[in-house]
Amino acid sequence: MAVDIIPTKLDGTDLRIGIVVARFNEYAGRGEFDACLDELKKLGVLEEDVTKVSVPGALEIPFALQKLAQTDEYDALIALGAVIRGETYHFELVSNESGAGISRVALDYDIPVANGVLTTENDEQCEERIDMKGRDCARCAVEMANLAKEFVSEEDFEEEPED
Repeated sequence: MAVDIIPTKLDGTDLRIGIVVARFNEYAGRGEFDACLDELKKLGVLEEDVTKVSVPGALEIPFALQKLAQTDEYDALIALGAVIRGETYHFELVSNESGAGISRVALDYDIPVANGVLTTENDEQCEERIDMKGRDCARCAVEMANLAKEFVSEEDFEEEPED
């Protein structure tokens, strides 16, 4: 029995990437973005093919992702930021709702979205994960954008009938 294997492709050449960064816990979003952009460049994504949108916090990320997805100009999107546990239920609310919204954009708009919103117990845990998560999201976005291209149907290439 032969297994059809779709190879992992980490070539970002000609990909357009949209990145939404939350400003709340700004050090985390800024650090993730810097690591992400550095990794995207290493994968062949040109800086001029990256769009960055800044939003107040994690709850606003899905809306901005949705607006980027609606343009149909991007091959993948990335969400970056951090939600750090406090003493109230707000942590769970923000973590769960932002995560659900991010996933919904990916599925509703048929676009890969790498979720880099860190959810940690404290600043130390957050700081330890910033660089790794930013780089992971870059690789995820490029890999999933290339995977999505493997499943483009012939309908996507049908030309409009001439009058």
